[in-house]
Amino acid sequence: MSLRNTARSEYRVWSLWTRFDDLWKPPPEISVADWADRERRLSKESSVEPGRWVTDRAPYQRGIMDAISDPRRQDVVIMSAAQVGKSEILNNTIGMHIDIDPCPMMMVQPTIDDAEDYSKDRIAPMIRDTPCLSGKVKDPRSRDSGNTLRHKKFPGGQLFLGGANSPSGLASKPIRLLLLDEIDRYPASAGTEGDPVLLARKRTQNFWNRKVVQVSTPTIKGLSRIEKLYESSTMEQWHVPCPKCGVAHPIEWGNFDYGDPDDIRLKCPLCGEYSGEQEWKSQQFRGRWVARREHHVRGFHINAFSSPWASWREIVFAYQEAKKDGDDALKVWWNTVLGLPWEEHGNAIEVESLESHREEYAAEVPDGVLVLTCGVDTQDDRLEAEIVGWGPKRESWGIQYRVFYGDPGQSLVWEALDEFLLSLWSYADGEQIGIACTCIDSGGHFTDEVYKFVKPRERRNVFAIKGSSMPGRPGVGKPSRSNRRRVALFSLGVDSLKGSLFSRLKAEAPGPGYCHWPKDLKANHRGYDNPYFRGLVSEKLVVRRVNGKMKAEWVKRSVGARNEPLDVRIYASAALEILNPDLDRNRERRTVKKPSGSKSKRKKPSKVVQRQPEPPREPEGKPPEMDAAKQPVSAAAGRGRVRVLSRGL
Repeated sequence: MSLRNTARSEYRVWSLWTRFDDLWKPPPEISVADWADRERRLSKESSVEPGRWVTDRAPYQRGIMDAISDPRRQDVVIMSAAQVGKSEILNNTIGMHIDIDPCPMMMVQPTIDDAEDYSKDRIAPMIRDTPCLSGKVKDPRSRDSGNTLRHKKFPGGQLFLGGANSPSGLASKPIRLLLLDEIDRYPASAGTEGDPVLLARKRTQNFWNRKVVQVSTPTIKGLSRIEKLYESSTMEQWHVPCPKCGVAHPIEWGNFDYGDPDDIRLKCPLCGEYSGEQEWKSQQFRGRWVARREHHVRGFHINAFSSPWASWREIVFAYQEAKKDGDDALKVWWNTVLGLPWEEHGNAIEVESLESHREEYAAEVPDGVLVLTCGVDTQDDRLEAEIVGWGPKRESWGIQYRVFYGDPGQSLVWEALDEFLLSLWSYADGEQIGIACTCIDSGGHFTDEVYKFVKPRERRNVFAIKGSSMPGRPGVGKPSRSNRRRVALFSLGVDSLKGSLFSRLKAEAPGPGYCHWPKDLKANHRGYDNPYFRGLVSEKLVVRRVNGKMKAEWVKRSVGARNEPLDVRIYASAALEILNPDLDRNRERRTVKKPSGSKSKRKKPSKVVQRQPEPPREPEGKPPEMDAAKQPVSAAAGRGRVRVLSRGL
């Protein structure tokens, strides 16, 4: 080979080497926190402080991001309060790897919908507003961009966004960096495939340098995934030096003095001196993470007291309001502010304690009622229904419990139910109120009959529902029309609804969450007898080990107990959630014209209380088994044309 050809070959090799120099070099040694301080820009859509990222704004975040960057650690666990910046920690981790250490990544949210929302609301704005990222992930509007809601490609790697409820999204993808967000809201199983966390972790097994980050606000003690993981880690707490003695310790709720809302102070457990919020938060830059045990998994717990975005005054006010609203609200505060799992203190409620809630009503409907809802359960030989009145703070009044005997496969029992749902109920002053929303159970043997009944009555807010005992499912999910009759079918998280109901049943004095029942000459006619109360408390929540895992289940307290009163009450509660009226701000009753299509045989009132008008829906035909003469004149709640005379609920 000539000298000239040799020189050309060497030049070509040198050119290729320099051209792809970045591919040969290992990624620069930089932590997630340092990368964020240098490159990250916060977006207006997802931050109250848009602009350049500053880790020292919340110093506790640095230690967590440094742990994620540590190549010696494969697992990081974060058990935290809400609004402390944990989502931005995950976003920074994604951004750093897109920019300087590309690899296959996956973020798993509780559901597919959550994953898509996170992609639109968090990931997309970060890529758009952070210059070093916007040039590496193509515009999603460009053709064949490799940038979709749940899949984003970039040089050297890609990001998948999946839901824990979708086994197909968790399988068959090699992943080096796995981010599992809000794991306490994950279902126990992804379809029939098993634990979604284990399914996702299997995707990382081929990478020696894999990283798994699991994050969540905790839920119930003994059932919380993140609690179990945290207790099997270094169990680190954020320690802040006392402004007086300088000794660092964690900020804990039990050390607060909040008697004066304008002067909330924290007592140092060591020197006993009190200091205010600004004094403590000024020491944050000297704070540090302190581990309570040695372990290969780094685990962090952070509450809201150190957050720069939550004032102590707001936290104390939220606590005082939650105490008024009962255990349900207090549990939310405990989880989202303290970042700790809530411990249930038993839920068995005795019949006698509820019978003591019976009282004499001045009329069919007490004055505290602002809206009526109804729940209907279907059985093989009957329908059972309850009308419940609701006031501010979910205070409730039982109005009537009815059983309609007959074959639900025939029209007569449905006609009787329809007349019941169209009835009006009187206040002491003569005003009347109708049912604003109804939920009918579509499970069992009469699914098609329920669909036929609700189809033409959806404009009256009569809906089909189906219960689900999947852990973590919200009380009322989004409606689906993927059924043979194309009706709006609402999926109910019955465990969540039962938990909320039993919390309200424990309320001992009228006010938020308290449940009233009638005690007058017509009490038995209304259906609130001893068998009703036995059915209402026929179940209890037990925690048992299933396939090696702790699982909470609602079980009957005795064999053969009838639980229909419990079911119809949670269906009526779900109807309130679907309607979603603002009962706390609208305490005065709303009045409208009396409907011309009402089935009520009572004396004609001067005014009729009415709920907010519903949005227009697609036109429906009448059910095959109902005569045209029985159909309501108007679509609005089935009670005639509605004219709201004051601001709607």
